[in-house]
Amino acid sequence: MVTLMQTDIANLPKDLPSLPGFQAFQFKDRHHKPQTWGMSNGQRIEQKEGLTHEKPKMVRGLRPTDNWRSGSIPDSTTRANFKGATDTLGQHCELPAWDAFDRHVLRFYGYFKEPVVETNLESERMRKLIFYYYLEDDTCHVIEPRTDNSGIPQGQHIRRHRFPAPDGGYLKPEDLRVGDVVQVYGRTILLTDCDDFTKEYYRQIAMEQPDPIEEEVDAFSHTQSALKVNKAVQPRTYEKLYREVMLGGGHVNADMQQFMENDRRVLRFFAIHDDLSTPQYERRPFTILFFLADDQVEIREQYPLNCGRDNFPIFYRKNKLPVGAISVAGPQSQPKKKHEFVHGADFYVGQMLTLNGTKFMIYDADDFTRQYFKEALGQELAPKMDVSLPDRAVPRASTPPYKGFGSWGDSMASVMHLIPKAPRKDFNKLYHHDGKILRFTARFVNPKPEDVDRIFVVNFYLADDCVSIHEPPQRNLGIVTGKFLEKGNHVNQETGKGFEPADLLPGKIIKCYNHDFEILDCDEYTRTMLENPDARRQFDLVAVMEKIRESMRQQFPLVRDIFRRFDTDHDGVLTLPEFRRALEKFSFQLSDEEVLAVMKHFDSRGDGQVSYNEFCDALLEEDYTEEMMKTKPPINPDFRRDYAEKAATKTFERTETESVRKAVREVGEVLYKKVGMVNRLIKEFQHLTHKPVISCAQLQHAFLQLGHTFDLQDLERVVLFALPGANLDAIVYVRLLQALNDCYHEVCHCR
Repeated sequence: MVTLMQTDIANLPKDLPSLPGFQAFQFKDRHHKPQTWGMSNGQRIEQKEGLTHEKPKMVRGLRPTDNWRSGSIPDSTTRANFKGATDTLGQHCELPAWDAFDRHVLRFYGYFKEPVVETNLESERMRKLIFYYYLEDDTCHVIEPRTDNSGIPQGQHIRRHRFPAPDGGYLKPEDLRVGDVVQVYGRTILLTDCDDFTKEYYRQIAMEQPDPIEEEVDAFSHTQSALKVNKAVQPRTYEKLYREVMLGGGHVNADMQQFMENDRRVLRFFAIHDDLSTPQYERRPFTILFFLADDQVEIREQYPLNCGRDNFPIFYRKNKLPVGAISVAGPQSQPKKKHEFVHGADFYVGQMLTLNGTKFMIYDADDFTRQYFKEALGQELAPKMDVSLPDRAVPRASTPPYKGFGSWGDSMASVMHLIPKAPRKDFNKLYHHDGKILRFTARFVNPKPEDVDRIFVVNFYLADDCVSIHEPPQRNLGIVTGKFLEKGNHVNQETGKGFEPADLLPGKIIKCYNHDFEILDCDEYTRTMLENPDARRQFDLVAVMEKIRESMRQQFPLVRDIFRRFDTDHDGVLTLPEFRRALEKFSFQLSDEEVLAVMKHFDSRGDGQVSYNEFCDALLEEDYTEEMMKTKPPINPDFRRDYAEKAATKTFERTETESVRKAVREVGEVLYKKVGMVNRLIKEFQHLTHKPVISCAQLQHAFLQLGHTFDLQDLERVVLFALPGANLDAIVYVRLLQALNDCYHEVCHCR
């Protein structure tokens, strides 16, 4: 009804008489009162456009969409009037240029010619410029890139303001074109090129820029570029230096020339020193550094971990190192010549040398040193030598013999630790071998006459390697039978170690607490386990199914609680790994084929997962039956490959879904809970590219710059979730941030 009323009001004729009943509510966009007078320095002045201020620059653009969500509740009168006003204004609106063109800058490259009258080698010089045009306020700015050692004041050439146009008024974007000349305060600037953003802007306003033109090269620039490539034709010699000095020039400092040519160039050799002065022989690693700039040597020691030495790595401070033995020079001593000091060109891999009274052996050099010897000296250094010593055998006290008191683990805890700790149990072994017992029959070796007929049963528990012995009852034996040896970790006195299954094979003799037993035979289960240790127990799936139903009913009174207990990821279905863990909870170590057969019995729809309804149907009895004594359908033990593939596919889908939910939730928390994070991200995107699209790698880099690390694959999941079908190399980041902000509450936390 409100929409019809607004349409009728918009279609009313404009010439209606101003009488009661003929007036309609007029929707206005602006309700301000005009102000034409103001105060300046205590005087009243008239504020008139063109006299005291200029009309603000406005830009025509699309009107932003109305995001008001009313739902099923009717709009209020104020809201209806607001909607009516926006409906009559159209799809476009006028925006201030300072808002629409904020940080939109056109950039041109050019140069101007400056006459040179101080020398006859050149008549003019080309000075390159960068011309900036700011669209937000039509101001311009000209800078000159700085050149090293140019001797010219460079940087800001013309400060930012509105440049006057040659024909009056001010410079506009239409006046700037590649190849044209711009006259600014007597400077004739030729525009040669522009950046990609500028080309795209002119393309959108149907004024494409021409192709860039080639810049002229003056004599000075040609000479500077030639100096970087070419070298002096005649090398510097002693005769040339003498002639230059005789003519009043030269005065070249040879050491300074060496420094300028070889600054920050260092030869690095790796050496060892066999230290025999310590009570225990030690091989100490060193690094010998030779500085090509001033022929000085520095020796540093590379301390290994836990060496026990004070951490003072400088073995010899950087200085010139004389050759030979150490000698103390007095005031009247002659200064040493250059060849009397150590030089790095004399070093090589495999060399035994004495430096400052210490013997070193060089065994390797770094890549720069090898390259320097190859190119500058024409020598190939030998490959790296292996100087590592064999690992030193640490003496260890022998383990005292086991006395039989307590378990072996308890005794070793007292040996290995000053404060004994409880031995750790092998839970993996306990789980896989729980309930597995090997049984053997045995008798005494060299028995007494009254013990000839006694038979014993030796039990070996695979879960914890315990042994127990009991004597089964016999008629007319005359001896009280029963438990002979308590279950525990006992020692086989024949081997001095704990009992193992190999010690109990038929025909072998064991000794426990000074009693010798001969193993006679074993039961069928033990024989099967010894012949094939990897054999799995075959289960009756029908009995397994009934036991599972009964065990699950005993877990919780409600089926809902049972399902929630096994649904670990809380997604409403049981996948193959969750169903396998449910069976393992009831100690059913079934094979993959058997697990799939039991799961298929629960999965009535055959889609590779068990829903809550299917779980209830398989676990509970029907409330109303049409048959007497109706039973559950029998389980089909046959293995179906197609169902195994469906179960694997569903497992992968559920895992990927959980990964997507987790990634979207983590990224959403950063954007939603961090104040100003969206604006900071947009600034990072604008630093990376001037385009409105980014790639996933740039998205990851932007988050990393703000202190949040995300995996690239997780960010790809987030983008495809928020923008289905989006190009991962061209993501519209504004739409992405809006979509993530909208869907944050939709991806709720799992309870």
